[in-house]
Amino acid sequence: MSNTNKNDFKIFLILFFAGFSIISAQQKSSSSNDKPNIIFILMDNLGYGEVGCYGGGELRGAPTPRIDKLATEGTRLTNFNVEAQCTPSRSAILTGRFAIRSGTHSVPLPGSPDGLTQWEITIAELLSAAGYATAHFGKWHLGSDPERLPNNQGFDEWYGIPRTTDESMFPSQAGAKAAGINFMQIMEGRKGEKSKNLAVYDLVQRRLIDAEITKRTIDFIQRSVQAGKPFYAYVPFTLVHFPALPNPVFSGKTGNGDFPDALAEMDNHVGEILDAVDRLGIQDNTIFVFTSDNGPDPTAPSQGSSGPWSGYYFTHMEGSLRTPFIIRWPGKIPAGRVSNEIIHEVDTFVTFARIAGAQKPTDRVIDGVDQTDFFLGTKPSGRDGFPVFVADRLEAVKWKNFKIAFYQSERDWWSTPVKLGVPQIFDLYTDPKEQYPSSLTPNAWVAGSMMKIIAEFEKSLMKYPLIKPGTPDPYKVPKE
Repeated sequence: MSNTNKNDFKIFLILFFAGFSIISAQQKSSSSNDKPNIIFILMDNLGYGEVGCYGGGELRGAPTPRIDKLATEGTRLTNFNVEAQCTPSRSAILTGRFAIRSGTHSVPLPGSPDGLTQWEITIAELLSAAGYATAHFGKWHLGSDPERLPNNQGFDEWYGIPRTTDESMFPSQAGAKAAGINFMQIMEGRKGEKSKNLAVYDLVQRRLIDAEITKRTIDFIQRSVQAGKPFYAYVPFTLVHFPALPNPVFSGKTGNGDFPDALAEMDNHVGEILDAVDRLGIQDNTIFVFTSDNGPDPTAPSQGSSGPWSGYYFTHMEGSLRTPFIIRWPGKIPAGRVSNEIIHEVDTFVTFARIAGAQKPTDRVIDGVDQTDFFLGTKPSGRDGFPVFVADRLEAVKWKNFKIAFYQSERDWWSTPVKLGVPQIFDLYTDPKEQYPSSLTPNAWVAGSMMKIIAEFEKSLMKYPLIKPGTPDPYKVPKE
């Protein structure tokens, strides 16, 4: 073979293997793209009636054009149900289990044992095992101890606060300073490393944190796309929890006060993340969720709106249980669809696990129902009801358009729960504000289906007893 031919053959081999490498990389990228990215935005104390597409927007002093547009691009639910408090709600989303099971049924007081046991399996752990990059940016509220922070519960990285936003008021209170209280810190951490403190979460940082959450979320999305890896971004923002203080950039923007300004900031941050998804060209392979952890706060000046429903968080009223929920997946989930079928937040755990090709745990009760076909528009919801726990009390059961209440109606969270001698039934079609109860009759016929829901729940406890709040690790399922 002549030198010319040898050189030509070398060039051919180089081009061949280069081409093979390119094809392999494309195949690898295509393979990773078979798993959709998931962005789960969770607002804090955002009521049903706050954003424009749910009857709020300008009526609440702040248009929400980005979220309203998102609703036209995806499916909007009007009967999406959550737990009555923020800790239980976050627990339900991440584990697919009613929070009463996990010892997370109530918001813990600072300094008390709190959080999910390591025995619980989070959606982040499932998706991480399925090849996803996972990140948490925002409010955690599921454990303050180092071993129960997000980077020890399935997340590759995290940034945010371990507990809740009302603690941002503590550093400015003279009594707290004098008592030598260790104020809550904004933190960050990575899987396999110890989380570190960044700054005291005070009223200055309270105004800045959601902008930083947005910035870090977008950076994580960009890095994941560059790495060719599917990602799960869990983004529990701190707005509009009290004190609902907007970023300085948005202060005075609406001219209607802090709460409307905070709504405007919220809408802008959602838009920034949507813009990043579009800019990176991944919108068709990204599931985008916008929702809230529970109903609104009744406390002025951060008082929220329950829209057409009655009640606020910490109650069994519809205003506590129903929150906005919008889900977009272009070409897969119908655009512009509005559905009033019952969905519960625990269902998202099972649904996303299936879509991502992950297997849900089989060694425990999972309360979530796979709603993949419902979201894709091919089948109705697989759920017709659920038990309603407020803290550790079974206060009601929802079934179809009916609710049976075992406790008196509470419009706010200051009242003392009073158990009824005779349960009351509400038809939520004819009585959406739960003002006209019937004592079993004339709707007594619905009680059988509701009692069945309770019986099935109680039966599950025989094999898997409730985990008590404050249970230390390691937790083990009691032997039968």
